[in-house]
Amino acid sequence: MKTLIPKETVAELDKFIIGQDMAKKAVAIALRNRWRRQQISEDLRDEIAPKNIIMIGPTGVGKTEIARRLAKLAQSPFLKVEASKFTEVGYVGRDVESMIRDLTELAVKQVKDEEAEKVQSKSYEIAEERILDLLLPPGPKMPAKSSMPATQTGSVQVPIDAEFEVEPDKEQVKDDPSTREKLYAMLKDGKLDDREVELEVTQQNTPMVEVFSASGLEDMDINIKDMFGNMFPKKTKKRKVKIPEAIEIIAKEEAQKLIDMENVTKLAVQRVEQSGIIFLDEIDKVASRDQGHGPDVSREGVQRDLLPIVEGSTVTTKYGMVKTDHILFIASGAFYMSKPSDLIPELQGRFPIRVELHSLEKGDFVRILQEPQNALTKQYVALMKTEGVDLVFKEGSVEKIAETAATVNEKTENIGARRLHTIMEKMLEELSFDAPELSGQTVVIDASFVSEKLDDLIQDEDLSRYIL
Repeated sequence: MKTLIPKETVAELDKFIIGQDMAKKAVAIALRNRWRRQQISEDLRDEIAPKNIIMIGPTGVGKTEIARRLAKLAQSPFLKVEASKFTEVGYVGRDVESMIRDLTELAVKQVKDEEAEKVQSKSYEIAEERILDLLLPPGPKMPAKSSMPATQTGSVQVPIDAEFEVEPDKEQVKDDPSTREKLYAMLKDGKLDDREVELEVTQQNTPMVEVFSASGLEDMDINIKDMFGNMFPKKTKKRKVKIPEAIEIIAKEEAQKLIDMENVTKLAVQRVEQSGIIFLDEIDKVASRDQGHGPDVSREGVQRDLLPIVEGSTVTTKYGMVKTDHILFIASGAFYMSKPSDLIPELQGRFPIRVELHSLEKGDFVRILQEPQNALTKQYVALMKTEGVDLVFKEGSVEKIAETAATVNEKTENIGARRLHTIMEKMLEELSFDAPELSGQTVVIDASFVSEKLDDLIQDEDLSRYIL
């Protein structure tokens, strides 16, 4: 985990998210508290529980982006799930424990990728040696002098020191170290890239098995895939591939052999337990108190099922038992039809930090279009550059786009910064279509260009509801 101080965390988040300073501050403190906890003596460390967070705010203001960027900064296993996708135990659908199993799978993949990177150079060395063996297989060695004792075969006597006259042939060339070195030099220089070699590639021969169950397959304590994989023999298929592709295929195979999966699993489970982050979106959708009828019948049941996971429990996964006591949960919701106090009291108590995110206005949209590293204007400039078109946003155009987005949000549903995607795509629709024919040209986007493309849509309120 990176040891960023809270100010550094906020500064990193500022590169991608505009405003919402209170939310950034809350997650920065939560992240630092994790590092602080690791510095405390072990007997007290286990007693310190994470301070889970609820983000309250309309859609499109940056709730998910803050959590996602935070996980990337911390290099933590991160999972985004929607609370509305879960159902109470006994109903058809996903159970809440599946989020822990999914997070563990992600952590295993994360650690496995890191370990593969560590052995990358070694796996490529082995792959290159195997390619050289394919190109120049070593021939059977025949000694110049026989050290065998005299034997009698039929009526022919073979003396002990009899010399065999062996003419230079291809086998001797193959065994010549200098020839292999020359071939290796050619391989490194890319002179053999167009040559093809024949590889035996293992094919997956496991039949498709689909099991419908209210709980995960891990509860059965059987790894179905491994079981069937061992029952059916592995099939190999011969493929002719060019040398660069062959090296990649062999290197991946060798990397798998070099990785200690037992250690990977141990590290992954430890990482989930100590630094995992789960982002529970749409928590407000399970906050209704209307029970006993319609589609809302299991909402309070989902909250009751969530409670032990958030409080701290042990979940069975195919990688072993995973404790959830120190996983950080960040919940979010718009809370239009309900409020945080509609959650069951026990669940409210497990989310002690509540942060309200404000709606975005024209000034925020202007900054969003220009300041972040992944700003929309920068994205479209890069996209058009691939077609040889130089896209230039003049002063005043960004303000006009921001004003248009704010106006549409006021007249229709407020979807926050996501409105900018709709506005930009509609405005540049014709340019995106014609771009291949405009290679070498410069297209200037100014306020009049924005007005020409969007004003009619904004004035027709009924049309803007469907298009923007």
